[in-house]
This record gives sequence, C-alpha cells and structure tokens, in this order.
Amino acid sequence: MEVTEAVDRVDPERWRATPPAERLRLLRLVRANIDRHFDELTSADCRAKGIDPADPADAHQVGTSIQRVLVPMAANVSAAIDLYEGLVRDRPLQPLAVTPAGDGRFDVRVSPRGKDRLLNSDRTDLLRVVGEPRRVDPYAKPGGIVAVLGAGNVASSFEMIRALFVDSCVVVHKPHHLNEDADRVWEKVLQPLVDVHAASFCPAAEGPALTRDPRLSKIYFTGGTASAKAIMEATDTELVSECGGNNPCVVVPGDRPWTEREIRHQALQIATIVTISGGSICGRTQTLVTSRHWPQRRQFLDAITVALRDLTPGSSTGYPGVDKTFEAFRDAYPGGRLIQPVDDRPASKVMVIEDVGTQGFALDHEAFCQVMSEVALDVAPDAGTFLPAAAEFANENLLGTLAATILIDEDTKKAHTATVDRAVTDLRYGAIGVNTMPPVIWTNPYLIWGGNEEGREFVSGRGNFGNLLGYENAEKSIVVSGFTSPGHLLMTDKRDWLDLSTRFARYAVRPTWPRLSALALAATRGLFRRAGRPDASRRGRRATT
Repeated sequence: MEVTEAVDRVDPERWRATPPAERLRLLRLVRANIDRHFDELTSADCRAKGIDPADPADAHQVGTSIQRVLVPMAANVSAAIDLYEGLVRDRPLQPLAVTPAGDGRFDVRVSPRGKDRLLNSDRTDLLRVVGEPRRVDPYAKPGGIVAVLGAGNVASSFEMIRALFVDSCVVVHKPHHLNEDADRVWEKVLQPLVDVHAASFCPAAEGPALTRDPRLSKIYFTGGTASAKAIMEATDTELVSECGGNNPCVVVPGDRPWTEREIRHQALQIATIVTISGGSICGRTQTLVTSRHWPQRRQFLDAITVALRDLTPGSSTGYPGVDKTFEAFRDAYPGGRLIQPVDDRPASKVMVIEDVGTQGFALDHEAFCQVMSEVALDVAPDAGTFLPAAAEFANENLLGTLAATILIDEDTKKAHTATVDRAVTDLRYGAIGVNTMPPVIWTNPYLIWGGNEEGREFVSGRGNFGNLLGYENAEKSIVVSGFTSPGHLLMTDKRDWLDLSTRFARYAVRPTWPRLSALALAATRGLFRRAGRPDASRRGRRATT
C-alpha cells in the first residue's frame, strides 16, 4: 500500500469515538492472533538475523529472537487489556503507591502487579514525575494520526499500541527494510485494527514520503541520531524518538567484600547484556564505571572475562555496519582484549577495554556491538564518596541520556540509602536500573522509555514511549531489584535460554496461571542447573584469545 493510500485508510475521528468495550474486544482479537502467529513471527525474525532455528548451536539466539520480536508487543497488548477492562468497568487502573521523592518530584509505583508480583517479588518499578502526579485518560487526548517508523534491530513496534490505546491516535506503520518479512506477519496479527481503519501499513521504502505527509500529528521513531535529525529537518511534524547512547553501569564498592557468588552473578548479568543480540540493543551496558581503589576491582574484571569466555554462549554480531564500528574501537584502542566465547560462534568476539581514562573515543561513541569499556575513577572506594562522583562523571562525560545501571550490594545500599536516592535523582538518564539492567524497563508498558535531554544536545532522542497510565511530566523510569535476584536474565545455557524465552513470551502474550507455572518451572530449572555447574575460572583456561 502506497503512503497516500495508507494515510487515507485510517480514520482518527472514528477511532476516538470507538467505545472502550469495542477497543477491548479488538485487543483480545490481537492477543489471540499473536498466539496464533507466534512461530511465524519467530521464523521471520530468525531469517532476517541469519539464525537457523534447526541448529542446536543457535538455540540461544532463537530464544533471543523470541524475546525481541514477541515480548514487547505482547506485554503492551496484555497491559492495554488490563487498562481497558478497568475503563469498561468504570474502575480505571490505579497506581500501586505514590510517594514524595524530594525536589517537587513524586515516585509512582506502577508495577509489578497481579501475577507478575510472584515472578518479581523483589522488584519495584517506579515512574518519576515532576510536580503533583496528574493523569490523562486516553479519551481526553486529542487523537490524530501517528506514523510509527520501525527499528532495524527489533522486528516489532509496540509504539503502535501506545499510539492507539494510550494516545487514542490511529497509526500508519512503516517497517525498517530489515524487518519487512516480520511486518507482513504483524499486519496479519493486527488485521482487526486494520479492519476498523485504526491501523495501516506501508512499505519500508516509503519512509521519506510518509514523514512529509501534512496530515500526521506525530512521528514515532526508533533508530540512529543522524536519521532522527534528518527527519526533523525534513518536516515540522513533532518527532518522538529514541536513539540510543553510551549506557553506563556504575559498580559501587561495597562496605563489605562481595562474595564469590555475588561477583559471579553480576559478571553473568553484565556478560548477558553486553552480548545479547550481538550487542545491537539500545539499552545495553557499554561502559563500566569503577573505583580504581576498590580492592575487588581486579577480581571483578577477571570474573567478567570468565563469564564472557566460558559461561555465556557467543552471540553473532550481524547488524549492518557494526563491523566497521568494532574496527573503529579496535583502531582507537589497540590494547583492548578480544575475548572469544568458548563455543566459537561466528562474529562473536567481545572487545573489552579496561581503564580507558575519563575522556576519549570510548566515551564519545555508541558501540551498538560487542564492545565494553571500563572507566576506573580515581575516587575513594566507599559508596558515600564514589557514587556521587560516578553519577557526575556519567552525566558529563558519556554520550547520550538513555539508560544507566547502579550495582550495589544490599548491605551497602541499606547503609547509604540517601546517597543512592540522590544518585538516582541526579543521573540525567531516562531509565535507571538499580541492580537490574535497563532493557527490563523497555519492555514494561507502565514505565517510559526514552532519553532525558531537556535543554541538552540531541543524542538519545526527545519524548518517550510507554506510560500506560498516562502520567503527565514523567521524567524517568526507575526499577530496583535484589542484588542477586532470581529474576535477572543470565544467559548460561543455550537450551535453557530458549526454553525460558519461549515460556516467558507465551506468558507475556496470555498471562494465565498455567503459563505462569510453566515459566516458573523453566526459571527454577535454569537456576538449579547454574548452581550445580562448576565455575570455569577454576579450570585454568587462558583469559583471552
């Protein structure tokens, strides 16, 4: 369908007048279609990424594909069903709690809720808002036509659900050219919305024509900063964009030594987020921020090497152009270590650059591939001194404002509660994970996902996605979990990762008790298998290749 026809086809006034009960019926049809086309969507994404579902060596990459293509959309549809069930009953969904956060800000606890609390009993998901919390009902919004420009690394656009069911806008979707096969499947999934003229689709090549259509109210875009700037130069239509950045992980020295188990757990969490999808995800950790004087710094960095080399399956880097980015980092840091995962997957080497200094190429550039650097600050190894200095460094020296992580053990966090709270407030990032990685925020429809760049240079984007409950003046998302939470994603076994991913996605599509039980069983099996596996650091293997 050409752009003019695609925009002609949607009817914003009809959609705004569609009552909650009818929107709820459509959401349930879409949910059933996701279930029906589950395998077809996975196959389309695997083909686009060069993954062979029949090859046991690729099992973990199939699992990642399932999480990437199915979970974000499924989670948003399920949450929108909860939202509209409340509207139909005239009992709107409520926050779980609202607490003052200082400086005229409030923390709105939005999740986990329902059955998800059993999976994430040690997790708190907060939406930080500026000023007294105020919500806007979907039907109180003006509506309009939104163009959703799909990302290249993710073959689904949950932003469509935000536009339709939170903002009451109709949608014209344009896929990235890498994901046109998957988009054809999504068109079948979303056919109920197409039938009522709430959604339409156009080819990938029609992007420039679509963004210049004067009938658009907004453009939703996920992609590179340069592309976002080009769109803004070509049109006056408001652009809501997410464009990545160099995301820090602040490793806070403990008041007590971390145990071997704690170090191994955090190393696995970092190794998983650094390598998943070949490093081509926007919320991945790129820069570790440590204290040069932390007595366990060497032990921790060595544990990450072991996790990358021996304990985490290699994931192929295949996103177009990242091979050149990888080489640019290699040229800038010839002393950086190349770590080859033990399973020797193609294009799976990870570059680790320790002690890069507080200025330079590694800080000013987003890798979007399997590159990880470390900045060792010359700051005392105590939380009260280090954490404020690390937050200031991350704000002033790293590219972008998308996502940041703080790793801090429970004892130290309890002893320095005010310092941690201050750092969370001071970090100028749109997503903050305390003891968890920011991509869990990206998949959560109750939170927001986007940069935090008010008054700053455009890098990570403007505006945000998500915010199911419709809060005004949302500033950032904050997720706090246990230091060694069983809910953390640790990719250590290919078949376990595939099984966990499949059951997680099935539960996201339809969160029933049987599917929750199946997911819990898969997670428990993986935990026991990981606990019983000997630590590869004791097998005397070389650190790098």
